Amino acid sequence: MDFNDTLDAMGTLCPMPVLKARKRLQAMKSGQILRVLADDPAAIIDFPHFCTEQGHQLIRIIALDNTKHFFIKKR
Repeated sequence: MDFNDTLDAMGTLCPMPVLKARKRLQAMKSGQILRVLADDPAAIIDFPHFCTEQGHQLIRIIALDNTKHFFIKKR
């Protein structure tokens, strides 16, 4: 999957992955895609909620071992 930027939030716990993603998305253009790497177990709940609240589109979640890859399209 194509993406414009990657945020490595590995090793951080709730709410840091979402807070870091929000800050990174603010610097991106509408329609661009951010890939977030996270190993926080709560991220699987936090990112869908964050995207719904902020109007971004959670395009895909890929789980590889203990790492989740979240692909978020900026509104």
